[in-house]
Amino acid sequence: MYNLGISLLSFFLKLISPFNSKIKLGVDGRKKTFKILASSIKDGDRTFWFHCASLGEYEQGLPVFEILRERYPIHKIVLTFFSPSGYEIRKNTTVADVVAYLPLDTTKNAKRFLDLVNPEFTIFVKYDIWANLLLELKRRQKRAILISANFRRNQIYFKSYGDKQKRALFAFEHIFTQNEISKSLLNSINYNSVTITGDTRFDRVSNQLLIDNEIDFISRFKGRSTCLVIGSSWEEDESILIPYINANASENLKFIIAPHEINSRHIQSIVSKLSTKNILFSERTDKDLNDFDVFVIDTIGLLSKIYSYADIAYVGGAMGKTGLHNILEPAVFGVPIIIGKNHSKFPEASNMIENAGVISVENEKDLNTILNDLISNYELRNSLGNKNLEFIKENKGAVIQISNYIRI
Repeated sequence: MYNLGISLLSFFLKLISPFNSKIKLGVDGRKKTFKILASSIKDGDRTFWFHCASLGEYEQGLPVFEILRERYPIHKIVLTFFSPSGYEIRKNTTVADVVAYLPLDTTKNAKRFLDLVNPEFTIFVKYDIWANLLLELKRRQKRAILISANFRRNQIYFKSYGDKQKRALFAFEHIFTQNEISKSLLNSINYNSVTITGDTRFDRVSNQLLIDNEIDFISRFKGRSTCLVIGSSWEEDESILIPYINANASENLKFIIAPHEINSRHIQSIVSKLSTKNILFSERTDKDLNDFDVFVIDTIGLLSKIYSYADIAYVGGAMGKTGLHNILEPAVFGVPIIIGKNHSKFPEASNMIENAGVISVENEKDLNTILNDLISNYELRNSLGNKNLEFIKENKGAVIQISNYIRI
């Protein structure tokens, strides 16, 4: 059934790729994977293999990858992504020697991939657990670990069916989980080589404070105004935020919108709904940016620094069903954070709501009330923001535990 599912996935992706640019990138990119590997890895190369589903998992794994890059300089690092959202943005990363799309998980592809890569050590981040690849790794007695794992009771590994996926977990010699629930679920299927380390993203975002986060054009736009940064927004988020922006933008209150999707259709949709003075990142040249009320960021790679300019942050994804984006990025700057209602799959959100630095809103009315309170009350903003920063500090340390485990 698993292999049939992979075959159906392959057929479906090829079928719809002409009509979806993102899927087409993945389909076309996978056609090049084996050629990239064959031309980049030579007989006798010692290799590590890092796999991440997408960009978020890459950011989680990066602190560990960087340590291994420094510790084992003679090893060639192969980094794979399943999603174009990760590959297209990080295909030129210096942490890896070879970056490629992960081939679809057929038994034939698994054997061919491992024949070419022959990894001495493998790290998977969080999930994206492909059974044929992992079982082939185990058959070849290759070492592999899973880091920042986060499991839920309704996943197939913990059901009476899905035996192949369950067996794939046992290809990992050790699993580092984010929480006790994940460890207990693994123990329930008699997987016991588990350590609770928390989420490596706490270490990753903490490193953001060690670099220069200044962006000249954002400084000029913000001036001395209070600023709400809206990060990784989707249409469901924007539908409740834009009415507030139109009603409240002023010289003393400015807004930065950095949407998750930056295709022209989405950007134009945002701009068409704004009735206050706005400017796009791509139009910023030779403009007096302080004259504008809203700055729309139609590019990628800046958000983690832009959060340093936030007095309040709204992080998107949880007002709809697409999934909450990274709330730790603004938290490290001591910023109060607002998110949508659908955050149950994100343990850090629940913990930070309980800690009182993150506020979840159900609808536009809730959002308006919270924003009015935060904008008018500096002490409240400062108090909630400090709680978020302290939460980050208290949860660091996963990277040290994981990297201490890895010895070649």
